[in-house]
Amino acid sequence: MRIGVLGTGNMADALATHWVRAGHDVTIGGRDAHKAERLAKRIGGSAKPASLRAAAESGQVVLAALPFGAGVEVARSLHAALEGKALLDCSNPVGPGFRLLTEGGPSAAQQLAAAAPRAHVVKAFNLCHEDVWRMRPPVFDGRSLAVPVCGDNETALMRVRELVRDVGCEPVAGGGLERAGLLEATAALFIALWVGEGADAQAIAPPLAYAAGPSHREGEGGTAAFR
Repeated sequence: MRIGVLGTGNMADALATHWVRAGHDVTIGGRDAHKAERLAKRIGGSAKPASLRAAAESGQVVLAALPFGAGVEVARSLHAALEGKALLDCSNPVGPGFRLLTEGGPSAAQQLAAAAPRAHVVKAFNLCHEDVWRMRPPVFDGRSLAVPVCGDNETALMRVRELVRDVGCEPVAGGGLERAGLLEATAALFIALWVGEGADAQAIAPPLAYAAGPSHREGEGGTAAFR
């Protein structure tokens, strides 16, 4: 697959490294040509540096590895080059105090879709620190990390699910793009728990067998909270 990467930061580095190892043709695009060249050289293999526009034009999938806000500006300027392509958004609109910056409005992913209306935006890879994505593979207690994926176009979703598997993770259907805001809000909550409270966010959810309550597991119907 041909993958264009917009950005030269940690997420671009972590994800593109996996995809080059999986045999994909990756173009690293940056505003700063020297940073793009350094990152492409560090990743090695098929990775090559380019401008943001050339990276967008090159990819069947284009990763927007850009901070919230900057992605919209770049997508708007490159909307023609992004037409018909899967535009992968991994950003988190989280501000000071772990506040969700999009609260009450469209999600970061929906804002990206509005900036490039003929692209097929897919939300994924936003729930973990970049160092988790550097793992080969991200497996914890013998279980591969699950990655929720939200989007509306089946071809774009299929391609992103393949890229999730190439990182060593399992894609999980997260629904349409209208649900991307839930992923972003989840990230805001998790970051607040992990960083703000030093709490284990995994501990807030029961095992799947108990997700609807013990009585549901025993065949006696759901709990009041789900009725």
